[in-house]
Amino acid sequence: MLVATMIVAACATSERMTAAQRLEFYRAHAGEPVRSINFTGRLWGWRSLGDSALTVWTRSDQGFLLELFSRCPDMQFASKIGLTTRTGRVSAGFDSVVIQRSSAQGGRTTCRIDTIRPLNTRVVQEAKRDLQDVDLVERDPSAPDEPQ
Repeated sequence: MLVATMIVAACATSERMTAAQRLEFYRAHAGEPVRSINFTGRLWGWRSLGDSALTVWTRSDQGFLLELFSRCPDMQFASKIGLTTRTGRVSAGFDSVVIQRSSAQGGRTTCRIDTIRPLNTRVVQEAKRDLQDVDLVERDPSAPDEPQ
């Protein structure tokens, strides 16, 4: 909790958090690792946290911190991402983040998921308002507020 407080305090004076600060923030507000999560095939939002971690939001009130087995440098340049799934579940150690680059750059990259940790979304949303960092969660504007 002390680390999270220091990160929030340090970030409150800056305009935007760096990827490393965001990663530490989300780690401080993530639960214990889980083996897998339900996934309907549509993400509400996502956020790159450098080249080895990201947050994914399966609903506006349900987010997860995904840390990858190795670096995934294409993630910072992704136009969109997806997740591989087995029978409606994304599993740590088996499934991957699929990085889609813009059509001009072309190609797809897959990066295997090492750990999945649920986020305390209430605390994350409160901190986002306190920091006035509207860039904490990116969302596909064409996606509905809640997936069907």
